[in-house]
Parts: sequence; C-alpha cells; structure tokens
Amino acid sequence: MPAAHLAPPQSVDAVVIGAGPVGLWQVFQLGLQGLTAHVIDVLPNIGGQCTELYGDKPIYDIPSLKVCTGDELVQRLRAQIEPFGASFHLDQQVDALQVLAEGGFLVGTAQGLRLRARAVFIASGVGAFMPRTLKLPGLAAHESSQVQYRWDGATCLAGQHVVVHGGDEPAVQQAIACATAPEALRPASVTLQHRRDVFDAAPALLGQLQALRATGRIQVAIGMAGGIVEDGGRLQALELTTPDGSALRLPMDLLMVRLGLVPRLGPIADWGLQLERKQLVVDTATFRTSVPGIHAVGDAVTYPGKRKLILSGFHEATLAAFGAAEWLAGAKLPLEYTTSSARLQGLLGVDASAPY
Repeated sequence: MPAAHLAPPQSVDAVVIGAGPVGLWQVFQLGLQGLTAHVIDVLPNIGGQCTELYGDKPIYDIPSLKVCTGDELVQRLRAQIEPFGASFHLDQQVDALQVLAEGGFLVGTAQGLRLRARAVFIASGVGAFMPRTLKLPGLAAHESSQVQYRWDGATCLAGQHVVVHGGDEPAVQQAIACATAPEALRPASVTLQHRRDVFDAAPALLGQLQALRATGRIQVAIGMAGGIVEDGGRLQALELTTPDGSALRLPMDLLMVRLGLVPRLGPIADWGLQLERKQLVVDTATFRTSVPGIHAVGDAVTYPGKRKLILSGFHEATLAAFGAAEWLAGAKLPLEYTTSSARLQGLLGVDASAPY
C-alpha cells in the first residue's frame, strides 16, 4: 500500500511482541514503571507456548504456587496486569520493526497494525507458533478458501462437508467443535481423517469423540493423505491410501488441517539484531539487544548461563523494564517496593487503607 494511504501510526509507550507468561509479566513490570504496553501475538489467544503445549498440564516451579496448569498460570497473570490497561492485538504477525530517525520504533503487522513505540520488548519465545501445514501438491492454492489452519468458531459451516485432518488433541477438539456447533452453523457432515484409528487426546475428549462416532455425527477416515482432487479450480476431494493399500477419495468442501503448531523465528531474523544460533544476544544488566531501546526476554534470548525456564523469564522481564525506563528517562531511577510505595500502589489501584 502506498505510504500516502497509510494512517499515521498510533504512538504508544511500549510494544511487547509475544503474549506468553513472560510477555504478560513484562507488561506488569512496565506498568510499575508507568509505561503502558501494547501486546502483539500471532496466536488468537494469550498464553503462547504455555497454553498451546501444556495448557492442561501441571507446572510445579512457579514461586508460591505448589502446582498450577499452564492455563491457570496465564489467567492469573492476565488478572495481575489488569490495572495497567494493556492493549492486546492477537492473531497478528509482526513483520516489520524499524528504527525511526526522530526516535522510537515503528512496529507493523501483516494485518496492517502500525504502532510508534518508545521501546520494544521481544518475548516471542522460541519463535512465533504457526500451524504445521499439510504438504500436498496444489493444496496451498486453496488456503484462502477451502483449506483452514484455524477456525474462529463463528464461520458458518452449514451445508458443507468438512474434513478435519490430524490425530492429536487439536484435531479431535476441532472435529467435536464442528459436530456440536449450533445447528445453524453445523456442517452437513464431519469426517476426522488420520493415518490410523488411534487418537492422542485427553480421555474425556476421546469419550466424547466415541459418542459422536456412535451416533454418526462424526465419521472417521483412515489412511495416508497423498494428493488432492480439483475440478474447476475448486478442491473436491482428498486422496488417501488406506492401511490395506487401496485408494480412497474423500469428498469435501472444506479441509481443516490440525497438525499442531511449530515455532518459527520468522521476520525477527531480518531486523538487524545480533543473533547467535537463532537467538537474540542481550546485555544481562538490562536485557537490551544490540539496538538501544529494543529489549528481549525469555526463550528468545541467549547469554552465558541462560536457562529456558518461566522463572528465568520473569527475572529477565523485570530487569528489562528497569533498563528501558532508565534509558527513556536518561537517568538512574530509585528502587521502590510495592509494599511501601504509594506511587506503585496507586498504579496497581491498591487502597492503602484497606486491610490486605
């Protein structure tokens, strides 16, 4: 799009790239410094790897919490940052980060968001989690129409024959969601397609899948996907080789591919930041990258002694917030404590007169 047609970018204090636990804690620490954050994540929900890979699994090494699931941790962090009024831009891929001659940074996404930030914090983990694609000749041409890697739950599927490809929990969940959608949105048929009749999901989901199979609400097609059938530029069927070696054509109107997520470094590699083995090199006093004003924390960074733990990321985000605040102020800032600082308690919305 020509620059003349672009709306001026919104001026913000800070942009945090990544909405996992460390990115959320970065928002909290920036808030204590009086800096409001805009958070961008390629996923349609907050939580990052913590939610996507172990949302329902126990975590035992978060201070003061004997045990919590990934989802519980994310929700606790979300509640903790509420006083700071962060803005979230989800389902958006940051594809541009530019140092501005007049100061600050221009952050842009593939979806058209443009923010002018005083400081930037990269908390992207091991990379942006993108859907793992199904690689069949000619399939990519249908990704904008008949092939979906995500479903927002609101798109009307009524009257369509839907095939869900995959054998793990995301595929099982997707098939169940389609089969149990409100009647006005429900597909004409739902087929779960996998190379074998064994699915890896939580027992409750497998029980629900079995019940829907028994009533015919979900069909199961077993075989290796090897090709597609097209007619008039439209996707008509998926070609399978069944376990006994025979060929099968599975007719469909819509193919939902659910093969999980894979981390990709993506555009970060093109931003001119110092990298070492696809990780960002940082100064461990401030977690500044090779570009002043751009900080990085969590699994995105490397330094001697680095440990890829959520707890380590919390420490890094804390020092990054202090470092950025002092860089922006051009002076050393006093250390304050939430226990005794009226200023910090005011930012947190704490009523100092109320019993704790």
